[in-house]
Amino acid sequence: MKRMILTLLTAHVLCGHDVIAQDLTCLSDDQRASAKLYTQLQQQAYKALERRATVYEQLKTPEQIHAYQEKLRGFFITQLGGLPERTPLNARTVRTILADGYRIENVIFDSQANHHITANLYLPDSASAVPGVVVSSGHSRTAKTADYNQRFGIMMARQGMAALCFDPIGQGERSQILNGSGQPQYQGTTTEHFMVGVGSILVGRNTARYRVWDAMRSIDYLASRSEVDSERIGFSGCSGGGTVTSYVMALDDRVACAAPACYLTTFRHLIDTVGPQDAEQNVFGQIAFGLDHPDYVLLRAPRPTLISSTTGDYFSIAGAWENYRQAKRIYARLGFPERVDLVEVEGKHGVHPQNLATIAHWMKRWLLDNDEPVAAVELTTRPASDLLCLESGQVLTLPNERSVFDLNAEYEAKLAKQRKEVWQTARREDMTGEIRKLLGVRPNSELEPPQFKDLGRLQRDHYHIDKLVLRTDSAVPLPGLTFHPPVPVDDAYLYLHDSGKLGDSGADGPIEQLIDEGYAVVTVDLSGQGETAFGKRDPLLTDWKTYYLSYLLGKPLLGIRVEDALAAGDFVAYYQKKRDAPRKVHLVGVGQAGIVALHAAALNPDLFTTVTLRNMPRTWASVVRQNAPAGQLDSTVHGALRIYDLPDLVRLAGEDKVHFEDR
Repeated sequence: MKRMILTLLTAHVLCGHDVIAQDLTCLSDDQRASAKLYTQLQQQAYKALERRATVYEQLKTPEQIHAYQEKLRGFFITQLGGLPERTPLNARTVRTILADGYRIENVIFDSQANHHITANLYLPDSASAVPGVVVSSGHSRTAKTADYNQRFGIMMARQGMAALCFDPIGQGERSQILNGSGQPQYQGTTTEHFMVGVGSILVGRNTARYRVWDAMRSIDYLASRSEVDSERIGFSGCSGGGTVTSYVMALDDRVACAAPACYLTTFRHLIDTVGPQDAEQNVFGQIAFGLDHPDYVLLRAPRPTLISSTTGDYFSIAGAWENYRQAKRIYARLGFPERVDLVEVEGKHGVHPQNLATIAHWMKRWLLDNDEPVAAVELTTRPASDLLCLESGQVLTLPNERSVFDLNAEYEAKLAKQRKEVWQTARREDMTGEIRKLLGVRPNSELEPPQFKDLGRLQRDHYHIDKLVLRTDSAVPLPGLTFHPPVPVDDAYLYLHDSGKLGDSGADGPIEQLIDEGYAVVTVDLSGQGETAFGKRDPLLTDWKTYYLSYLLGKPLLGIRVEDALAAGDFVAYYQKKRDAPRKVHLVGVGQAGIVALHAAALNPDLFTTVTLRNMPRTWASVVRQNAPAGQLDSTVHGALRIYDLPDLVRLAGEDKVHFEDR
């Protein structure tokens, strides 16, 4: 009863009417629990992971394992968007700090031309070349200067190894988005990674592409130092640094010894618990293809690998052990079971003293041929200010510095020329087919008309609302509302909004204005909106959990919603009409739902008479050029700008019927 009262009051406030509060929900509690898009995507992910497990069990011989490694490695690099061309490092040391038994150099070098990496190099006092370990930072704002990263460097140096702790993009001295004071715009480091992800996805790249390349260039730098033996390179890092370690150890054969910390689990355990994580931790289509967390270890078998974990980590410890078990079996089949191990230490997410000691021991064993134990000790760190490379504290203040947003924009400019040439010569139907394929939207002939269920009528002052649910062959229903004037004209509107079926439905709002003009208006919750949403939509990052779970499955969320819009358009056109005599449908899309609407109109232009798009970007190219594309994530499509941009859709839909508005 309490829930019902709250629902009624919510509907009352949202609609802004001084009438008896009305329940505008269409699904029961039980129905909503199973109808959420995220829940359905989870089930699809589990099935894909079961298929991958079957393939894993068939890996019996070294030949089969090597073929598996090559297949997954090729897919991995392709999905990252390929890797950049190697350019000169142009390295320089800006400060040297003498410590007890080692020194620290504050260094700067190029990842790409005019795209700099800031780092701290810990070098032990030694007369000969020593092994080197690259340390990738987790998601801490201070990055290389954070206490736990300093401890990595100090521990390695004290054990006779060099260590390079570098700043990732969006962290430390490498923020890619600065405010007017020259300081990071966002304190949350993952926020920048998500922002980078928006433009990267549109051009067919991934935030991880830049993270991986920075790491590989850090190996280049470490190997270039005369004090370091380039044949004995290790790699480690915690959390987000564990992610990068996992990726690089899988892709770069120079990593002789690896120890990812507080990251490796399995996707099954991850999806069961905290769900998809940061932008670079999700590779497009990897679950559908069969690339699971354990594969990051399998891809480097049989090179030495230590999984460092903690009992209370939010990256499931049960998943870490399953990961390890899979790796142990493959390493054994290759004849080297001793080269993979796992350490579990009591505690929460992070590298505790015993984790660090075990990582150092592992590096010594395989890089120094020294198996003496390493004691777990507390290490004293120094002020972060000592370890900065730039007086300004940010690389973006350097002359001609290029941010990741600049790099993506430069690539988009090349793609734009290619798109123009293709669209000048390609047939309309061929391009439409390419777009459908990219989105995962089926041909119109394969889309069955939706079934609907009438859930009753609510009366308002001068019109009524019919509640309904549309059902397609998707497991996610489309809760909807039909706003009826007393005597409607035959034309009708389909109204799509980022807020779902209640968007713009307030008193004297845009929908009521259409009702006053005599039009019936149908609104729906697209998949993942309203009653089928996973949680509250973040105005900056949208529903990124649902988006990235769909992304991992190789299913653009936009494509799912475009099929929803086509189903809803079919309902409006043919409700109480014969199939050869549909009514005219006027389509409205507001915000990111406008992008859904435009795609629907482009893929079935005959279904819609007019298309009004409100408060949405005119081009995706302009989104790529933004360094803070707020609210854009859930409508991005991986690699879309390799094939088309939004103006191409306008031409497919019909330039005479598409109208843009900004309010």
